[in-house]
Amino acid sequence: MKNSAHILLKARRQIIGDRIGNNPSMFRGEGYDFIELREYVSGDDTRHIDWNITAKMQRPFVKVFREERELSVVSVAMLSGSLHFGTEKFKIEALAEAVALIGYSALSNGDLFTHFNFSETLRDEVRSSKKRFAVAQSVEGIMGAELLHHRADINAMAQNLYRRLKRRSLIVVLGDFFEIPDLRLLAKKHEVVAIVVRDRFEEKPEPMGFSALIDPESGAVLEGDFNARSVRKYHEKVREHDAALFERLRRDGIRATKLYTDAPASVALRRLFEGRI
Repeated sequence: MKNSAHILLKARRQIIGDRIGNNPSMFRGEGYDFIELREYVSGDDTRHIDWNITAKMQRPFVKVFREERELSVVSVAMLSGSLHFGTEKFKIEALAEAVALIGYSALSNGDLFTHFNFSETLRDEVRSSKKRFAVAQSVEGIMGAELLHHRADINAMAQNLYRRLKRRSLIVVLGDFFEIPDLRLLAKKHEVVAIVVRDRFEEKPEPMGFSALIDPESGAVLEGDFNARSVRKYHEKVREHDAALFERLRRDGIRATKLYTDAPASVALRRLFEGRI
């Protein structure tokens, strides 16, 4: 398993590389009030270049804004025993990488970043900050958390944050979502998005014959013949569950994506946040 320092370094390099390549932050602050276009002058923020006008005029133009209010970005890690699983890497690592990218992207945009770890109840919190140590604390808290014999209660989390968070925020909930949550109330007060962290093998496993499996949340042992037929039935149940999950999230006004352990977290996140404003 990767350590926190490796995850943080990789995420920082990704965000710095994006900025050098003139890719915008994944997030944009609230309250942008566009005034006009003017020619670029040395020192202007290259993220504000209007590339369409620049191409037409054959010289760089930037968008001018009256005000840019900072965005409040909140990541929420739903920590459960089921995250202690993975083939390419553990799901908990993929989740921590996503949180690091979210945190560094928020800070690079001048936004506030806050993080919560939940299981059955609130486990710990990293208070709102614009400092890099907040991202490091968040990742270290995730990677150091005891997962086995814990389950994630997303509904309890939603009720807690509805009461706790007074300022409208962008809340990113990360977990494997093997239960369908009720996030309607939270989504009415805040913008909520969901990142479903999965390993492809747990969605579509190969036949294993007679095996004994341990539930990492309850510790219960399940024995049986996991042949082609039983595995096919399991895969169908997961497919039906996920169809219901994404339909429920859609109805509640929550955008969602899957992040697999064998895929780059940065790609999934950019696809999720692309064009959000």
